[in-house]
Amino acid sequence: MYIVSQQNPLSEAQNQVLAKEDAAIYPQGYLRFLRRFGEGTYRGWMNVQLPDPEVLQPFAEYGLWEYGEDSPIHEQQIGECIAIGTTVDGDFLAVHPATAGLLWLPRHAEHIKAISLQAREQEDEGTYALVLDDIYRQIYGSSLEEDVYYEPWTGTRSHLFLRLPPGQNQLSLRELARVCQADFPPDLSIETLYARFLFYRELGGYIRLNYAYQQEVAVFYEQDAQKAFAVMKQWLLSKGCETIS
Repeated sequence: MYIVSQQNPLSEAQNQVLAKEDAAIYPQGYLRFLRRFGEGTYRGWMNVQLPDPEVLQPFAEYGLWEYGEDSPIHEQQIGECIAIGTTVDGDFLAVHPATAGLLWLPRHAEHIKAISLQAREQEDEGTYALVLDDIYRQIYGSSLEEDVYYEPWTGTRSHLFLRLPPGQNQLSLRELARVCQADFPPDLSIETLYARFLFYRELGGYIRLNYAYQQEVAVFYEQDAQKAFAVMKQWLLSKGCETIS
């Protein structure tokens, strides 16, 4: 698994809180994963977070979901759920002390889903990455084919947004991505239908070329990577990019 920036281990206080948790109610490898890598975002879609028993309490009164005989929990139990993750779209991943397995509380659907996971013989921090991939397959009906990466929340990440305006003799965003990769070979490159990500350890971050928006370029970098960032910024400007204030 590629780690985008320096790992951000949990504080002593956070570790003490985890030590008091009942590991049996969480998916395999979850607590180990947190202890090693800290909180962050997995493969750009799931935010891995410390157990939060409070965030879902107000949702018991919102009436967001429907409850039938096949619902894994009833409405009054929402406030007892412990959230352990959220997707970038606002879905919750949670556990309930009285319910085996995981719960998926969707942001844009009416029914809570129980997630059953395949038993795994070995439990370590890598196991939870496999668990998350399993969840993705069950929820979306497909697998993530790109390389595995994790973005620890360092609290020292900065960013710059740029625009590549169209024009005569101007590179397209896809062409810019290819030229950038040739001039600055990345440590990891991921391309989807919607974007290309070029990861650089010297940035502690990556360049995202947003095909969906056609013109957007974003640079994410650590605050102590100013030299590498300045070089990359100047290069992008020389290729016709404009900064967005």
